[in-house]
Amino acid sequence: MFLRLINILTLLASLLLLASLSVEIIYSRELAQFSVAYDWAMFVVCIIFMVDFFALMASSPHPWRFLGRGFIILILSIPYHTIAQLLGVELGHTMQMLLSGVVMLRSVMAIYITLRWLIVERTSRLLWAYIATVVVCTYFSALFFYEYEAPVNSQVKGFGDALWWAAMNMTTVGAEIFPVTAIGKVICVVLPIIGMAMFPVFTVYVTSLYDNNRTKAGTRVAQDSDKPISE
Repeated sequence: MFLRLINILTLLASLLLLASLSVEIIYSRELAQFSVAYDWAMFVVCIIFMVDFFALMASSPHPWRFLGRGFIILILSIPYHTIAQLLGVELGHTMQMLLSGVVMLRSVMAIYITLRWLIVERTSRLLWAYIATVVVCTYFSALFFYEYEAPVNSQVKGFGDALWWAAMNMTTVGAEIFPVTAIGKVICVVLPIIGMAMFPVFTVYVTSLYDNNRTKAGTRVAQDSDKPISE
């Protein structure tokens, strides 16, 4: 029950991270600068992530092996901004950029936790797992693209432009917005790859659904033909 409660708190912390990151990026245009409310939200999220990590480590039959496998998760769960503020450390531009990268990786971890919950706990059909993955990946790709491109790319005038750009690249159609930053170019390459990997899943689902219905129909016809004809 304790681990189940921790898992639920971790899911809520992941949703809090994704929601606060969305608000911070969309309504703040200072790159690598975070508001006080966002820092506190990240502090709460990191504490829950660390509690979840050490609880799973304590329940593991091989704690040190678990620590070795999940060491990166533990590193990403440390609230670096809060620690720097408590110690009175003034972060330079380079350190701010590095920590913003940590925030990106932490958000990827939160996306994974959310998708895992949607697929394992709530979704039993492949279609819903596919839809959830495509929507979440598109949205947060647009979010990161908007964060890094909007200050320097005149083609990105709002989050709607970034969302349209991400959707077009996810479908491998492409858009007339061209990235100018390194992060934007990386996302521009990764998104079509994800799209090409994900869309065959939908084709497999439709084919499997059609085959199952056809098999059921054939079985029903065979059963009806075996029934004796009553006078």
